[in-house]
Amino acid sequence: MFAPSELVSRENESLGLTQPPTLQVLANGTTVIAQRMPGATVNFSLWMGCGSQHEPDDQNGMAHFLEHMVFKGNDRIALGQFEQRVERVGGMTNAATSQEYTQFFVTTAPQDFPDVAPLLIDLVLAPGLAAAEFQRERQVVLEEIRRAQDVPQRRLMQRVMALAFAGLPYARPVLGTAEVVTRLTPDAMHNFHRQWYGPERLTAVVVGDLPVTKLLDVVVPCLQERQGGDPAPVCPFPQPVCPLRHGEEMVDDVQQARLVLSWRVPGLTDFPTVCALDALAMILGQGRTSRLVWELRHERGWVTGITVQNMSFVHQGLFWIGVQTAAAHLPAVLAVIQEHMAQLAEEPIPVTELAHLRRRVASRFIFANETPAERAGLYGYYQTVLGDISPGLGYPGTVASLQAGVLQQTAQTYLTPAAMGSVVMRPPA
Repeated sequence: MFAPSELVSRENESLGLTQPPTLQVLANGTTVIAQRMPGATVNFSLWMGCGSQHEPDDQNGMAHFLEHMVFKGNDRIALGQFEQRVERVGGMTNAATSQEYTQFFVTTAPQDFPDVAPLLIDLVLAPGLAAAEFQRERQVVLEEIRRAQDVPQRRLMQRVMALAFAGLPYARPVLGTAEVVTRLTPDAMHNFHRQWYGPERLTAVVVGDLPVTKLLDVVVPCLQERQGGDPAPVCPFPQPVCPLRHGEEMVDDVQQARLVLSWRVPGLTDFPTVCALDALAMILGQGRTSRLVWELRHERGWVTGITVQNMSFVHQGLFWIGVQTAAAHLPAVLAVIQEHMAQLAEEPIPVTELAHLRRRVASRFIFANETPAERAGLYGYYQTVLGDISPGLGYPGTVASLQAGVLQQTAQTYLTPAAMGSVVMRPPA
């Protein structure tokens, strides 16, 4: 396996980069990453190391609600002013909340970046959180929760998560529940922001078609003047991977049955294992010629949809296989999946299939990081969740170093029948 520095160098070369990204840690603890990249745009993103896993149970949904409230202005930026400025110059802005981070971003033409970036910094680090806007936006969030519950696949996956991560923060919905969100208060949100939105938890990433010195000259002065608030509480998180074994059936208003099989697996802190599980997911069900897609969909025609994913959080993860099929086909589909899982544990991956996997991973990595926004997402994500961008840059090299024996051992260790959970959603009889 290559050393991290060699991996970064190799991936910089494969992505057409002459210089690696510049990384600075300011005196207040904020990490700033900057890189020049052709593309006629600049993407600026702020990543807070705060997501739904950091909420207490009685505040589930607070991180997502706060993401909404950031855009409601403050004493210096009136409601709607930021969005108007961005749209006036043809830019775009948005945000997202996950279990482990909240991301805010703006993309503009290079000449407009110096005007809008300081506004985003001010909104994120010093939102107004006005009580009147809080009450209005609560209704927007509640409607988003209701819409999510209207989608059968969302209901199914939420049940899968609740069973797989029972007792852990990952089991809770990122949006929260209507019951909890209805009880949240502006004062509680102020306290949550003070605890979790300190500059020491912030990663700022700027990638685009300007010299790095210019990119840094715009954002660093605005960031370094911010001082920390209350220290964030320590959130203990169980580290061991616990075997998962459950089976549940639910009846829902669907035309076809849905089946999800899942296994609790290591998280990003065990990055080599995550890469091996990602590779197994690709072999099984990503692409037309992957094993399960080819047999279940193209050869037998039993399924109308199939997904195989290794979902990785920092502390733990979930490897899952989901299919959509006629209820009558469920037993046969389950038998085929179990045969393929046993084959992974009993037989090494053939050399030709392994070579194909490595080429696909390398190509996907390049194609997924062609724009400033995509590159900024790569840097921001890994710096926020792992405190290091090297694993992200070295991902193709790590996969390329995987041997058939390692993949077989990974399947034997984590993807066993004894550790498998299952949830079936059936149409009404």
